This record gives sequence, C-alpha cells and structure tokens, in this order.
Amino acid sequence: MNTAGVLADAFERIREAVHTAVDGLRPEDLNARLDEGANSISWLVWHLTRVQDDHVADAAGAEQVWLSQGWASRFGLPFADEATGYGHSSDQVAEVRVESAELLLDYYDAVHERSVAFVRGLDGRALERVVDENWSPPVTLGVRLVSVLTDDLQHAGQAAFVRGVLERR
Repeated sequence: MNTAGVLADAFERIREAVHTAVDGLRPEDLNARLDEGANSISWLVWHLTRVQDDHVADAAGAEQVWLSQGWASRFGLPFADEATGYGHSSDQVAEVRVESAELLLDYYDAVHERSVAFVRGLDGRALERVVDENWSPPVTLGVRLVSVLTDDLQHAGQAAFVRGVLERR
C-alpha cells in the first residue's frame, strides 16, 4: 500500500467511528451533555468535521464544503461561518444543537469524500510541502494530515464514549 492508500484507509476508519457513534441517535441524545461542562456528540462530530474540512480545503487550495455546499446555512449555528469550534467555551458548545443524525452524517460524509479524493492523489513528495510557516519547524502537509487524523479519531472516540454512557442510563 502506498502513502495515499494509507491516508485514505485512515480517513475511512474515522468515517466508521463517526457513523458508529452517531447512527440512529435521536436529537436529544445527540445534543445531550453529560454535565454542563461536557461536549455533546453533536458538538464533537461537528467540530471534528469542521476541522477536517478547514484543514484539507486549505491544503488542497479549495473552498470548504461547509461554505461551498451550503452546510453553514443548513446548520444555522450562531457563529461566524469560518468557526470550527476551536477554543469554544462551554456556552458555545451548548449552542451546537442538531435536529437529526442525518444532518451531522451528511455533512461529515461530504467532507470525507473531499478528503479521501484529495489524499488519494498525493505521493510521498507532496507530503513534504510546507502548509503553515507559523510554527517552528514549519508544518508540512504530512504533519497537518496526521494532526487532522489524530484529532478526528480522538473526538470520534469521545463521541462513542458519550453514546455509551447515554445508552447505559
């Protein structure tokens, strides 16, 4: 398996984890918080999808799916369209509420398709391209993609944990 195949497989595994955490949940479960400082499944999946969308679009030189396909208006969140959830306060987390699992998963799947299409076209040399010079050392595309993958897996795991707690209640 080449580099592109490894990256695509990793993104596929995130997709499986996201769908397992979200499929079939009612809005009250998606939006539930285990306590007033906790993240809901809605926020976790929205956030991991927004970060993936933002970072992959930037690396690909493309517009975010959130903006180009009208997801910002479909979600109707009280944030700037560019918001990804990074640095959100507990009150802002509470404002991310969705009316269906399908909305979350449809947006996730749209971003997933874009991400996999992008990484399938990469070779090892492409991963060495610097995508962010604001860090020391500068961030390469490979490092950025690994960062997205690990962040997404952590948040998908957190969403699965919240689902498990809610199901045992």
